[in-house]
Amino acid sequence: MDFFVDKKRLNMSAEQVMRKAGYAYFVDPKSHEESFVRRLYGDFYPRFHLYLKEDPDRIRFNLHLDQKKASYQGAHKHNAEYSGETVEAEIIRLKQVITLLVQKG
Repeated sequence: MDFFVDKKRLNMSAEQVMRKAGYAYFVDPKSHEESFVRRLYGDFYPRFHLYLKEDPDRIRFNLHLDQKKASYQGAHKHNAEYSGETVEAEIIRLKQVITLLVQKG
């Protein structure tokens, strides 16, 4: 699920926002794609998985919930939720974090 933030609202980089929101920088070992993850519990899964894409004026936050690792050998995809209550609640939380960071700015 995507949401967007106007870059002018932020007084720090999107990467700094993600760290302050409890996300860790992650590079996929197979695709080498950069993203951010936040675990729900102590295990690697389930976890929120977020990709950032910056345009000149805004930042796109693309969030989904990874439920588990791919269940069969050779699979490249995992079991993920791209919408639903849990994902929507995390988007609300992220927007609240961003609002608090902007107010502190």
